[in-house]
Amino acid sequence: MRHSVILIPSLSPEPKLVSYVEELMGQGFSHIIVVNDGSAKEYDPVYARLAEMGCIVLRHAVNYGKGRALKNGFNEFLNRFGTQGTVRSVITVDSDGQHLVGDVVSMDERMADAGERRLFLGVRNFDKAQVPLKSKFGNKVTCFFFRLLYGAKVSDTQTGLRGIPKGCVSCFLALKGERFEYETSMLVAAVKNRIALEEMAIETVYLEGNSGTHFRPLQDSAAIYGILLGGFLKYIFSSLSASLLDIGIFSLLSLWMSGTKGIWAATALARLLSSLYNYSVNRKVVFASDQGAKSSLWRYYVLCIAQAACSAALVSGIVGRLAVSKTWCKAVVDTFLFFISYQIQRRFVFGRKGNDK
Repeated sequence: MRHSVILIPSLSPEPKLVSYVEELMGQGFSHIIVVNDGSAKEYDPVYARLAEMGCIVLRHAVNYGKGRALKNGFNEFLNRFGTQGTVRSVITVDSDGQHLVGDVVSMDERMADAGERRLFLGVRNFDKAQVPLKSKFGNKVTCFFFRLLYGAKVSDTQTGLRGIPKGCVSCFLALKGERFEYETSMLVAAVKNRIALEEMAIETVYLEGNSGTHFRPLQDSAAIYGILLGGFLKYIFSSLSASLLDIGIFSLLSLWMSGTKGIWAATALARLLSSLYNYSVNRKVVFASDQGAKSSLWRYYVLCIAQAACSAALVSGIVGRLAVSKTWCKAVVDTFLFFISYQIQRRFVFGRKGNDK
């Protein structure tokens, strides 16, 4: 008997799903949850047969999407097996046969000796010839942005073969995403909660050029990048709005303050108020941190001072050695430091409590 429950989100499955499930059962997977995500009535015989075989079959009245199917499946998993000691994890697989049973078995065996705070990913080799060009290109671009923004290297961001220890499942129940973008939400949530991403190479199978996929290139790609870039776009908005607030407050104060001392006072007060605004927005909106103000405010201002010092040092050093414009040099340097500051704030300034366990 295996220690993992299999979860299969399914829409308009081919009859071969039955034989696929039979093969999984033959390998010792006795608990299998299948989510019928609003398939037409003509597919009822497939689901009826799966129920006869002993599968737990959940049914959506309409097609909600893969993300909702996975979340409802996770909820069912915790309700049924949350206190069952013999079940340690859940493995998600696609219903179209892309994930070979041998790879599912290997993931179950690999998870048996691993720690609780892991998200296991069955990653495909996108350099193989049979991989469609659009899939290869899309995955490489998504992996690049994921590593740039979240600091974690992932080879396959959209893999449907994932292993999740029981203790981590609740971290993924309330995430955004109803369709394919939910799988990106899982990766982002794993990084934020310091759940390690552990990869396992699997066979790359594309049946009939991946013609059976329900992925919508434009809509679903937009939703995926909305999740992927959402936090960073909020960070950009927070920084730009803080800059505008700084200029606005300085302009108003300058109406009442004159002379050199007035300029210094207006500058200092405007910078203080705008930085407090930036800190609050970053803490509550951008990074949704549960850190208290006392523990993160001083780190934020240490970072601000360090960033300003690095900017001055780099610009003066570069301008002193190269014949370049000070303005353009500062723009490039500050853009570079802007990305660095985002990572430092995400990891160290506003890092969640309890992330080190």
